[in-house]
Amino acid sequence: MDLIGHDVRTVIECGWAGTSNGKLLALAASSFDVLLTADRNIKHQQNLKTLPIAVVVLATPDGLLTSFQQLLPSLLAELSTLAPRTFLEIQL
Repeated sequence: MDLIGHDVRTVIECGWAGTSNGKLLALAASSFDVLLTADRNIKHQQNLKTLPIAVVVLATPDGLLTSFQQLLPSLLAELSTLAPRTFLEIQL
């Protein structure tokens, strides 16, 4: 995704592919301010209030890149005000 002005990396680029959500959140918190995910269940599986990172779920009906791209304006508007321990879901 093209998030101008933000350092964006995938779990594969970080070497974290296959890592469980709990460990992934801890790793992300040590390097980033926000974790972007398409996993809508993460809020039910993890205690997000214990980590110094914001979590944003990008929710699309089909998981297609073109659908995620439609969420970019809303995501960019929210990124500047997200505080640690915040959970946000952005939907189409």
